Amino acid sequence: MASWVRFDHNGLVGFGTLHHDAITIHQGDMFANPTATSASLSLDEVKVLTPTVPGKMIALWNNFFALAEKLNLSVPSEPLYFLKADSSYLATGETIRCPAAYDGKVVFEGELGIVMGRVCRAVSDDEAKQYIFGYTCINDVTAIELINKDRAFQQWARAKSFDTFGVFGPVVSTDLNPAELTVKTELNGQERQNYRASDMIFQPARLVSLLSQDMTLYPGDVICCGTSVGVGSMKPGSTIAVTIDGIGTLVNRFEKSD
Repeated sequence: MASWVRFDHNGLVGFGTLHHDAITIHQGDMFANPTATSASLSLDEVKVLTPTVPGKMIALWNNFFALAEKLNLSVPSEPLYFLKADSSYLATGETIRCPAAYDGKVVFEGELGIVMGRVCRAVSDDEAKQYIFGYTCINDVTAIELINKDRAFQQWARAKSFDTFGVFGPVVSTDLNPAELTVKTELNGQERQNYRASDMIFQPARLVSLLSQDMTLYPGDVICCGTSVGVGSMKPGSTIAVTIDGIGTLVNRFEKSD
């Protein structure tokens, strides 16, 4: 297993593998046989960035059996998804900001994220695993009261795509078995979510296969696998931590914009 991280060091962006608190700097393309150098940095010397710069972030709705049962939703026959704007991306340690013009509830959604490693188009379930680079932590932040504000049109893209609402990181971890992973979310140190990724309706390989029938997936693209029970609202000053063993902890503060 390797944990890949992107960072800013004195204004220069780099990437490498993280082991404990040390980053081994690599050269080349993260997704195409990068080469390790003899140089290293400690975490306290850098600013951690989002682990990739996705061309798109695809996010799932109603992809867990437990949440579907709680909300009395039918099990979908195909993935139900939306896209989050690329201007929404936010790294660990940075501040999630609610737009000044929005006064409603903002909720956290701890999730597992799939990171693509190869150009992927119309692949089978068996082939899909070869196109997955690794996995990351997601906080799919949502201005929940906007979704159904207009009775004629559900505003998923707007509610999900404000600046800072596409939170992911801190790393991309490879060679994990997603069926063995557990997603835990804490709000101000109190556990709010604790669920197994194995409860997904559409497991990662199946998701990649089906989504690749709709659109081409590119290296660095992120698929948010959806969330389960325990989603809740955040108040300004809150700290939200999403932890997945084998990946790490994604930590952010939530504030109201001026």
